[in-house]
Amino acid sequence: MGGSRGMKAAVFEGVGRLEVREVGTPEAGPGEVLVKVGANTLCGTDLRILRGEKTAGIKPPAIIGHEVAGHIVEVGDGVRGFEAGAQVTITPMIPCGRCFYCRRDMENVCENVRAVGYEIPGGLGEYMKVPAEAIEAGCLFVAEEELSPERLALVEPLSCCVYGQVRSPVEAGDTVLVIGAGPIGLFHVQLALLAGAETVIVSQRSEHRRRLASQFGAHVVVDPSGGELPEVVAEHTQGRGVDATFLCIGVPQLVNEALRLTRKGGRVNLFAGFAGAGLSEIEANLIHYNELRVTGQTGARREDFAAALDLVVSGRIETERMITARFPLEEAPKAMEAASGREGIKVAVIPGYRDKT
Repeated sequence: MGGSRGMKAAVFEGVGRLEVREVGTPEAGPGEVLVKVGANTLCGTDLRILRGEKTAGIKPPAIIGHEVAGHIVEVGDGVRGFEAGAQVTITPMIPCGRCFYCRRDMENVCENVRAVGYEIPGGLGEYMKVPAEAIEAGCLFVAEEELSPERLALVEPLSCCVYGQVRSPVEAGDTVLVIGAGPIGLFHVQLALLAGAETVIVSQRSEHRRRLASQFGAHVVVDPSGGELPEVVAEHTQGRGVDATFLCIGVPQLVNEALRLTRKGGRVNLFAGFAGAGLSEIEANLIHYNELRVTGQTGARREDFAAALDLVVSGRIETERMITARFPLEEAPKAMEAASGREGIKVAVIPGYRDKT
């Protein structure tokens, strides 16, 4: 392939500036793999990077994008287990495997983590090089069945939800509350149903997203702006509260609501990252007297990624309808605008895409 040839990439140049331009095409050196990008789906973190709200690990100019899938086109010397033509996806967080947290099965918070789409050029380009450290760590995964690349790219956000439900398990017969019906909330709905939840309640202001939640299997959808959510939860739980709550909106003021609506001994997962400093005045007595198990969660481990890949390939998790907008790489800035609009679910940037409508 060679680095002398040029490729198009969406380059983050600084706050509010995403420029599609030609850069050098990477090549696979020893221990490395070169992937022709099939799709990169956009994440809320990408939007935060563009707005200047997320700066850790990002040094402009940088090729961002970490929900990515494609096909291997070049395999460097010494690489074993990967062949040209294989369809692959990658878990972006590359753990060191040696630090305090890696040794305690918490590699998602590795002290020395490096990440694709941050320190390492990501998926918003025609090609992406997978460095040797990622391959050695087991971060590159082959899809055993050919999928549309945008579906395969969704393994990454799904893996985070898989880990969220490891942290706050859903059990057969549970009543589950999901606050927020964005992409993450819809994944949590599906995972809760797979785990055997008897009733899944979704709280979401947007009528469009409430309809989507119903389509993805939610039994009850509620517009919280009407103040009826506590009544609905009481009605479906004999007044006890739900067994598990997943807060998928980063609004600190919603933390107490999540606590209040969960039964004694129940689980509350604060899945979303919170805006600003994330400060919330919490009713600590709710946790104390109701014996609530409150967990936080960030990222995913490789085992969660492997589990998510299996769920997508097997079709047990619906991903096709999650993609509601597709843009060619040349229109990556427009794709970012669409992703920030919150009307659809997931936006995919697909090199070479041509709208067939």
